[in-house]
Amino acid sequence: MKTPASPSQTAKPHHFTRIQRVLDYIHSHLDQPLSVVELAEQSCWSRWQLQRVFNSETGLTLAQYVRELKLSRAAEQLLSGNDRILDIALSCGFNSEISFIRAFRQMFGCAPGSYKKRGLLTGLRTPLQSTRPVTLAPEISQRLLQIRLERRPAFQLYGVSGKIHGLFADNPDYTETVPAIWRQFHQHFTGTGTLSQIGVIDTQSQSGDELIYWAGIPSEQASDAEPLIAAETQRLSVPEQLYAVIPYSGPIQQLDKVLHWFIAAWLPESGFKGIDGYELEVYPPQFDIAAPSHSMEYWLPVEPV
Repeated sequence: MKTPASPSQTAKPHHFTRIQRVLDYIHSHLDQPLSVVELAEQSCWSRWQLQRVFNSETGLTLAQYVRELKLSRAAEQLLSGNDRILDIALSCGFNSEISFIRAFRQMFGCAPGSYKKRGLLTGLRTPLQSTRPVTLAPEISQRLLQIRLERRPAFQLYGVSGKIHGLFADNPDYTETVPAIWRQFHQHFTGTGTLSQIGVIDTQSQSGDELIYWAGIPSEQASDAEPLIAAETQRLSVPEQLYAVIPYSGPIQQLDKVLHWFIAAWLPESGFKGIDGYELEVYPPQFDIAAPSHSMEYWLPVEPV
């Protein structure tokens, strides 16, 4: 006799089902104007209810999410062909070239022509996906997560480094070794509370199960950090790279579950592949490794398949 699945295995929040229905509709109609009224009809919620739940689950407004996806598609078209800006605007559901250029400039900080001339795939938003449990991460809690694509220029990191056994080692020890490296960093760098901090995992210099982990501050903050740089400080040169950027909020010890989901579920369907290089953990000012919860971003080097 087959054992019934437990409620935790079968139950799925009803609002996730409704939001997924809305997301599916958005993703298949990005070439058309989309109104909140139209989307509310797909969810069986009122306009106000849909917007409230959507913002609560994603941190985005419906209008913002639709606009960013349309503009991301437009940015890809700009780099992949020679279509007129007007044609791209219309194909992405904008009513006019003027409204398209205004929205594009607000999102990317430059006009479509300048973006095309620069020729770099950067600032793109990808469709929200539900982090449902997968084989590599059976304990992951269900939520909606949006990956963005960013090309980061080369930079230098000022910091300290140490050896760790990472996520896929036979005997991972990163939950102990990484905090120890950050404690060492803060011993050498005092007064860094107003500076962003970056952890770097060097996967291309891997020796067996061993990886090099860096804790430091980026070169763009060097002028502010110069008085804080101790003699023991090392420098790491990180080359320009295209990254898939994963937002994360919660205990840092549970970040590995989200990374497992990224590798097992998002990456195979994304049109990109992971490559060896420098993975980044980007933390805001006031980062404290001992805090019970964090909001940060994980940057994984990728390239188109």
